[in-house]
Amino acid sequence: MTKHVNTAMIMAAGKGTRMMPLTADRPKPLVEVAGVALLDHVLEHLRDAGIGKIVVNVHYLAEQVERHLDAHASDFAVSISDERALLRDTGGGLVQALQLISDDPFVCVNADNWWTNDGENAISRLMTHWDAKHMDVLMLLVPLATAYNSQGIGDFHMDDNCLLSRRVGDAPAPYVWTGIQLLSKKLIVDPPSDVFSTNVFWDRAIAEGRCLGLVHEGLWFDVGFPAAIAATEQRLGLHGVG
Repeated sequence: MTKHVNTAMIMAAGKGTRMMPLTADRPKPLVEVAGVALLDHVLEHLRDAGIGKIVVNVHYLAEQVERHLDAHASDFAVSISDERALLRDTGGGLVQALQLISDDPFVCVNADNWWTNDGENAISRLMTHWDAKHMDVLMLLVPLATAYNSQGIGDFHMDDNCLLSRRVGDAPAPYVWTGIQLLSKKLIVDPPSDVFSTNVFWDRAIAEGRCLGLVHEGLWFDVGFPAAIAATEQRLGLHGVG
């Protein structure tokens, strides 16, 4: 069933440690791929999906992110979730930002991935596949074999009903999470502390059979470390993108 979602949270509050030295003078969301800032790439996809409101959390060099977002004020209603005083990790960041998020479900996107759409916008596809009766999380996934620049061995298994389960031990899992998801607000409850990972919420949803996956149609790249930038630009060029 199609559920139009108008609000997205962009996770932009990391320290950028893995991206040094590129983040010595700028936050990771403003690092560029093919001349486009990571944040602008995310905003382009959100705009194309009809998103009108964005909530962005900030920490490292937060003022740069805020100034950059000023240029997008005509496209989005922008709210800042300020984590300057305490970096809360992804789960804690969601808890703090929840009061700023009006939609349920809402889009949540990490600002350190790069993707292309083969056909329909990936975020619009998530909306199309959302079913509140059966899910609290809908993750966009890519096969491990085509998770470009990924340094892991996969994150999830997915059954015939699209239900997700965790990779176990050192055995590879066939799917990698892209950093793009739809979340129900009712999942963002009972935080274990001020600082914690979204994994806490995911594990609850998995245990209840309410964490599902959707396989991405298009290219996807992990761009969370410096060498990934050139590798991504090269492969985009080979595919005639960018």
